[in-house]
Amino acid sequence: MLEKILEEGVRNGSLDFKAADGRRGRYGDGEPVAEVTLHDPAIERRLVADPDFMLGQTYMEGAWSTPDLRTLLDVLMGNFARQAPGQGQRVLQPVLRLLQQWNRRAASRRNVAHHYDLDESLFRRFLDRDLQYSCAYWDDGVDDLEAAQAAKRALIRRKLCLAPEQTVLDIGCGWGGLAIELAEQAGAQVVGLTLSREQARVARQRVADRGLDDRVAIRMQDYRDVPERFDRIVSVGMFEHVGARYYDTYFNAVHRHLSADGIALVHTIGRTGRPGVTNPWIRRYIFPGGYIPALSEVASAVERQQLLCSDLEVLRMHYAYTLAAWFARFQAVRDAVCREKGERFCRMWEFYLAASEMAFRHRGLVVFHFQLARDQHAVPRTRDYLWQQGQPVSC
Repeated sequence: MLEKILEEGVRNGSLDFKAADGRRGRYGDGEPVAEVTLHDPAIERRLVADPDFMLGQTYMEGAWSTPDLRTLLDVLMGNFARQAPGQGQRVLQPVLRLLQQWNRRAASRRNVAHHYDLDESLFRRFLDRDLQYSCAYWDDGVDDLEAAQAAKRALIRRKLCLAPEQTVLDIGCGWGGLAIELAEQAGAQVVGLTLSREQARVARQRVADRGLDDRVAIRMQDYRDVPERFDRIVSVGMFEHVGARYYDTYFNAVHRHLSADGIALVHTIGRTGRPGVTNPWIRRYIFPGGYIPALSEVASAVERQQLLCSDLEVLRMHYAYTLAAWFARFQAVRDAVCREKGERFCRMWEFYLAASEMAFRHRGLVVFHFQLARDQHAVPRTRDYLWQQGQPVSC
């Protein structure tokens, strides 16, 4: 059954296949050429029954191997598009989203801890020096992760139109890199929020090391519990953890915490198609409670909370390049990570990075930049200010 699926489905590129019992076949034609060897006779039935979950699960178990995981997933995901849900699945999808994204305060803390409380050394090994764990900005000619992440931070800074001494709320501040930059480069007063104890510890130490304790405060606090208002709000790579059930709550909080003439910038992964559900393997092993929104889901929630979308940018392929860079960096230190965390963890992590990259290449994932305001005059009439060089532009 699996071989018939491959024979009918592989049209772009080629796949060299070797079954556990020694059967061989080549499917498709041309470049790229991928290879896979199955080590367990039972894997074929498992893959056919539930490919979305079992491809990653069986790789973690060592039930199959390949000399080039990225190329294999490139061929598979490039040829086998995710099937549109049937009528029964479409009816159940709202219920599934509700159950999978039950991100009340306690659940949110548990979900964040599952991924972001992994030890700091793991992330330092494959991220850039500033520990940016979100999509970089790859301008023409940029081929270096450090430069691409610096360009991302600078673009966000320009979109915030910051003036010295303005206050900024950073929802989901990670290890503090953006908060530090906004304080140092724009003279802002920044409050960073995280639910990760490990991120808070590292961010506070970085703030202290830079002598910014009077300008940057890192809080272990849920965005729903913030009492103040701010001139600016920024949220990078956090919205994916909110859950569709809580979009109105999230944007209501943005509205309440934003000054009358304030500007907010929400940087989030999004999907170009209709609303869906989270991949089951990703949900179980990587981001429990996570969900990638469709544009329609975000836009309708923004409208309901009486916020103005003053600018929307769609970053296409930028995250694919970012993930490819992370994958290469992880492979360079894989042996050391394997000695500490074991082969199963390494196979999980590299599958996560490679599969995520190919989802941006083949499954309609992008990054949305929502620039939001309460007043239509808060942002300049044209986008010229985004491309001025030098100091951040004051609106």
